[in-house]
Amino acid sequence: MLRLTEIKLPLDHPPEALRAAILERLGIEPDALIDFTVARRANDARRKSAILLVYSIDVTVKDEAAILARFAGDKDVKPTPDTAYRFVARAPETLEKRPVVIGAGPCGLFAGLILAQMGFRPIIIDRGKVVRERTKDTWGLWRRSELNPESNVQFGEGGAGTFSDGKLYSQIKDPRFLGRKVLEEFVKAGAPEEILTEAHPHIGTFRLVSMVENMRETIQSLGGEYRWQRRVEDIDIETRADGSRRLRGLHLHTGEHLEADHVVLAVGHSARDTFGMLHERGVHIEAKPFSIGVRIEHPQSWIDRARFGECAGHPILGAAAYALSHHCRNGRTVYSFCMCPGGRVVAATSEVGRVVTNGMSQYSRAEFNANSGFVVGIDPATDYPGHPLAGIHLQRALEEKAFVAGGSSYAAPGQRVEDFLAGRPSTGFGVVQPSYKPGVTPADLATVLPDFVVEAFREALPVFGRQIANYDHPDAMMTGVETRTSSPIRITRGKDMQSLNLPGLFPAGEGAGYAGGILSAAIDGIKIAEAVALSMVGAGKPQSSCRN
Repeated sequence: MLRLTEIKLPLDHPPEALRAAILERLGIEPDALIDFTVARRANDARRKSAILLVYSIDVTVKDEAAILARFAGDKDVKPTPDTAYRFVARAPETLEKRPVVIGAGPCGLFAGLILAQMGFRPIIIDRGKVVRERTKDTWGLWRRSELNPESNVQFGEGGAGTFSDGKLYSQIKDPRFLGRKVLEEFVKAGAPEEILTEAHPHIGTFRLVSMVENMRETIQSLGGEYRWQRRVEDIDIETRADGSRRLRGLHLHTGEHLEADHVVLAVGHSARDTFGMLHERGVHIEAKPFSIGVRIEHPQSWIDRARFGECAGHPILGAAAYALSHHCRNGRTVYSFCMCPGGRVVAATSEVGRVVTNGMSQYSRAEFNANSGFVVGIDPATDYPGHPLAGIHLQRALEEKAFVAGGSSYAAPGQRVEDFLAGRPSTGFGVVQPSYKPGVTPADLATVLPDFVVEAFREALPVFGRQIANYDHPDAMMTGVETRTSSPIRITRGKDMQSLNLPGLFPAGEGAGYAGGILSAAIDGIKIAEAVALSMVGAGKPQSSCRN
C-alpha cells in the first residue's frame, strides 16, 4: 500500500474528484487503482477566498514496486507506514505483586489499559470519584459555588481532560505511532471514527464521559481493579545496607496500606499535596517553566470570519481555531493556549479559597463564544527561584488574589479589553458576555496579575488584533486567572522511566512534567506501562512482537 500526501482539492469538491486526483498524481490508468482510503484530512485557509482541503491517502495499486521506483525520492509518495501497536511483554502466569497506577486521568487510564492488555491486572487508585458522580460535584461548583476538593475539574475519573475541549492532537514526536493506538482505543470506546483522519480531532466533554466509562469496563474485564476515593498520603521506602532506596508500598488516607514495588505516578498537575509529600520523602523534584494569564473570549462568529472569510460556517470547516504568539519587548512571550472553539470558560479550582479558569467545549462546538488561554511563559530561574515547589506557591498566591477580586465566592474577576488597555477597572460588560460560572465580577486584572504579565499583555493585544480581526475589540472579555497551564514541577526519571532516586516509582504524564494535553499524556501512559512491564518481567528489551 502507498501513502500519498499533499493532495489538495477545493473545499466543495465532488466525491469523485479524490479518485481523479490520485490517478493524476500517480499517472496511472483507472484500472490500476484498486482501492483507497483517507488517512488524514486538513485544511489550508491561508487564502480565505480559495480554502483547500489537504489529504493524505492510502492507496492500493497494481504493480506497486514499479510506481515506487518511478517516484523514488518523492517525499509525497511513500509506502504506507506500519502503525500497528505491538506489546513489549506479556505478564507471567503468576504475579507476586500487581502494578499500581495512581490517577485515572488520560495518562493513568492508558497506563492501566496497556498493563491490563498485557495481562498484568493493574490496580488503579484515584482520590476522586467515578466520572458520573464527579460530574455532579463539578456542576456543584459551577451552579452553586460548592467546591468538593477531592472531586472536581482536576480530580476524579478522566482527569482534567474530561472537562476540556477534548483535543486529540499534539506537537510531540511520535515515531512509533503511539498516538494512533490512543485514537483507536478511543474509537473502540465510542469516539467518532473521524478522529482517525481529521488533522485536529476533538471529542468534547459529554462524549469523553461515556468513553472513559467504557474503557474502565474494558480494564476491569481484563482483570484490572479500580479503587476510588483513595488519596495517597505517604509512601513506604526500603533503605538497603548500601544506602540505596526502593519503593515498597503506599499509605492511603483511608488508613489502608497497599504493598507495591511498581507504581505509576499519574496524579495530574494539580496534586500539590502529593508533590509536597514526595519532596519531603526525598524524591527528586525540580521546578520547570509553565505559563500564567487569563482566559480571553470572543464571539465564535468573529473568529470564524477572521479565519475563513466568506467560507465561515461551512460544515466541513466547523468552528475556527487560532494559535498566536508574540515576543514582547520585556523579554516575555505571550501566546494563546488551549483554544476552545464554540465553548465556555469553566471554574477549575481544586482548593478552597482559590479561583482558577480553564476552557471547555462540547463535540458540536456550538456555543456562542470562543475562548483561549491568553498567557505569558515564566521560568524558575527568573520568576520563582530557590525551591522546587516555588511555582506551586506562586500559583496559589495568584489564585487567592483572583478569589478575593471575584468577591470571595468562587466568582472570577473579569475585565473588558478596552478597560484593561486603559488601566481602569471594568464596571460592566459589553457585547461579549462572559461564560464562566458561577459568575464574573467586574474588576481590574492588573491587581491580580504580576506587573510583567500586565505589561506583556498590553503590548500583545494590539498585535494579535492585527492577526485576528477583533481580537482586541473593546468588549472582548478577559477572565482570570489561568495558572494551571502545565505542571510547575518535574519529577525526574531515567531512561528506564523510573524516578532517578527512588526505583519502583514511575513518574508519568502531565503532573510529573512529561506531557501537556490528553494525547501526549495518554502516549506517556503507554510508554510508562511498557517500562513497568519490562521491569516486572526482568527484561531490558521487548519480549514479544504481539500485535494489538
